[in-house]
Amino acid sequence: MSQSPARRTVLRGAALAGVAGLGAAACSPGESGSNAPAVPTEPVDLGAAAEVPVGGAKLYREDRLVVSQPAKGEFKCFSAKCTHAGCVLAEVQKKEGHCTCHGSRFDVTTGKVLEGPASQPLPEVPVKDRNGKLIAG
Repeated sequence: MSQSPARRTVLRGAALAGVAGLGAAACSPGESGSNAPAVPTEPVDLGAAAEVPVGGAKLYREDRLVVSQPAKGEFKCFSAKCTHAGCVLAEVQKKEGHCTCHGSRFDVTTGKVLEGPASQPLPEVPVKDRNGKLIAG
């Protein structure tokens, strides 16, 4: 006669399955936006160029872009989609973009990885200042 598993074993298995499911959901394409292209396929109007501070950057999270202004009138734009698992950067502080999904950090003036697990730089996106408005793509 076989013995049924102990209640504790069943509960532990259920708890582990639930945690594994949450981890998978946190990194799933639907949550991280990894199904969306890393760079825009059409031009994107980001608004006033004056909103990007000289020597700093602005995150356009909903557009999945980050724009920096290393010197007055010089703009650099990169995808804000982390190259590790496709999460969108959560914040930008000075010249660093932070992905809170797994801790990757990027230099938003060059796109280079400052801290992994990401190993590839952020893809650069062309950006132009047209009469005081930034247009990316």
